[in-house]
Amino acid sequence: MGAKSLDVDCNNGKCGSGDKLDVDAMVRFDSIESINIVQRSMKDSFGPRLVSFKGMLAPVQNVNRGGLGLPLLLLAFAQSASLLWQHGPEMIGLIQKATANIYTSIASEYLSATVAAIASAIIFLLAMWRMFWNSGPSPIYLVDFACFKPADECKMTNEVFLALSAKSGLFTEKSMDFQQKILASSGLGPETYVPPSMHSQPPDLTICTSMKEAEMALFTTVGDLLKRTGVKAQDIGILVVNCSTFCPIPSMSAMVVNHFKMRESIESYHLGGMGCSAGVIAVSLAQDLLKVHKNTYAIVLSTEMISGMQGYKGNYRSMMVGNCIFRWGASAVLLSNKRGDRRVAKYSLVELVRTHKAADDKSFQCVKNTEDADGIIGVSLSRELIHEAGNALKANITTLAPKILPLSEKLKFASNFVARKILKKSQKPYVPDFQKAINHFCIHPGGKAVLDGIEKNLQLSKQHMEPSRMTLHRFGNTSSSSIWYVLAYMEAKHRVRKNDLIWQIALGSGLKCNSAVWKSLRNDQFDASANPWADCVKNYPVSLTPSTSEPK
Repeated sequence: MGAKSLDVDCNNGKCGSGDKLDVDAMVRFDSIESINIVQRSMKDSFGPRLVSFKGMLAPVQNVNRGGLGLPLLLLAFAQSASLLWQHGPEMIGLIQKATANIYTSIASEYLSATVAAIASAIIFLLAMWRMFWNSGPSPIYLVDFACFKPADECKMTNEVFLALSAKSGLFTEKSMDFQQKILASSGLGPETYVPPSMHSQPPDLTICTSMKEAEMALFTTVGDLLKRTGVKAQDIGILVVNCSTFCPIPSMSAMVVNHFKMRESIESYHLGGMGCSAGVIAVSLAQDLLKVHKNTYAIVLSTEMISGMQGYKGNYRSMMVGNCIFRWGASAVLLSNKRGDRRVAKYSLVELVRTHKAADDKSFQCVKNTEDADGIIGVSLSRELIHEAGNALKANITTLAPKILPLSEKLKFASNFVARKILKKSQKPYVPDFQKAINHFCIHPGGKAVLDGIEKNLQLSKQHMEPSRMTLHRFGNTSSSSIWYVLAYMEAKHRVRKNDLIWQIALGSGLKCNSAVWKSLRNDQFDASANPWADCVKNYPVSLTPSTSEPK
């Protein structure tokens, strides 16, 4: 095939007849020039040793069209091998250096990425742990508590009590004899307290006096608690006050809020008419509120007013018992659901069980605020009180026992329950050995007969009953606040150790039996500057002379 030519007229940029251009020659020229350019550049870099292959490629337009493709590839491979042989060490050094730099860079980047990944993983795990920790129920901590201790001028001996009752002219001779027998068998000592108005003659029975005495007990106790804990009044988010017989307007909770200028958003409550077990009920209410309001402090304030209109002024025996055994007292408890308070708290709440027997008519009627035949108001205590209190205690134990007892006691209790209730066997209910689970028993000192009954039913030792009996002797029945005086006695005797379990049992009108189980977070809880037993605990326990049973 002849060479192709094209007439090109380059004048004025137009094509036409003129000089002929050989296109194939131009292609061959461009190929050879390209090879020469590559050859020169490689000579400049690697020297004159490179084999010249311009002549081999000049007559070839495309290696795929000719028969020199394989020899050309072999020659290129040989040339490359020669190049690597002569300059191998130099190139290896360069590669090693480059590799080292790359590795260092990669290692540095990898290390940085690893550190970042580990840090991210730690942050993620901490966030997940905190989320999991906060998702569970918040623990309820008892940061501290305070008990009201009136002035020495308020102490009341049995002899002075009887003398004032006689001077009042309100009671008959038979009523005075009855009161004397009650006091002799009550278990109360000579240093219990009554409000100042009950020391006067004639006694001051006005509501204004009761208000002043309520303020004295409440404000003093809350003030001591806040001072001891360092918590400000404005930091309190929940306030629960319980007082059965005195319900003024404004309420006692409002009185406390006003006096301490607590914040407007405080959740405040006043529980009335709930009897001696209301202290545990107030703790239960505070617990429920703390489940809703996170990072909050709650104060539970328990007291009872026995002066003024609350005292009975008639001659019916069932209504005179309260005059003889109830005494003046108050307690304030600071609760918290802040997890950080564990390091400063005294106790944590383990279990709380409430039993209400008001559906039974006998239980409902055994403690009642009513009028006697003469129209005089007072609190009546029926003959069935001890029996019904025992039934309420058994029902409460049935609920509480599975929550705290070891497995061995649970099995014994369950087998006995099945035998009695399902198999209908006639055998006595099994009383679990709570001493295998509980270290201290904090029983409401409602009276000697009540303590005797609980000691027998729970098969407790004299040492277990000592705190409650000594509290009854020193402070009397201070109603709902009494269980905190019992706990204060245990602390004053240095008996509470870390991880000990304390069982508070309170009985009250309704009839109700309420239990709270606390776990000690410290080895020694005693604070001589604040404990109500600090100045007299060295004199206790005292020997209690056996007396006749309470008069009928």
